[in-house]
Amino acid sequence: AQRRGRQASPCASPASPTLDRRGLRPHIAAMEKLTLTDAEWRARLSPERYHVLREGGTERAFTGHLNANKVDGRYYCAGCGTELFDAEEKYDSGSGWPSFTAPVDIDAVEEIRDASHGMVRTEVRCAKCDGHLGHVFPDGPGVNGLRYCMNSASLDFKPRQGE
Repeated sequence: AQRRGRQASPCASPASPTLDRRGLRPHIAAMEKLTLTDAEWRARLSPERYHVLREGGTERAFTGHLNANKVDGRYYCAGCGTELFDAEEKYDSGSGWPSFTAPVDIDAVEEIRDASHGMVRTEVRCAKCDGHLGHVFPDGPGVNGLRYCMNSASLDFKPRQGE
């Protein structure tokens, strides 16, 4: 069931949990982009966050500070502050990275084919600042069968307070 205006991910159908971006509306253009120079990004981010968000790096499994977080709240892009995920969609995938069944809004993220490292995956980026967040895989427990596997270094967490 849809909650709080969330949209189902268009990447998979219940019949076939494979990632498929064909036929989607162009949603990224609707979001105001944040464009900074390399020097501005380096000044704004720690070296670890710069490596993950701007260079497409990955933190080692089970080392991220948000992997075991079970506090109710929301997850935001560490590069620009865009709301990306809600704790209600977070689960323990056993992968060693924070995993979610869906973003708060499909327009908050961009999914891109990634053929690096000898495999084909779908990279997830922040739609506002183009920061690398992680990857999405078709093996999740949610309605759409997706696992958004994110780097803790790419996220900020804010606890939910009195909603």
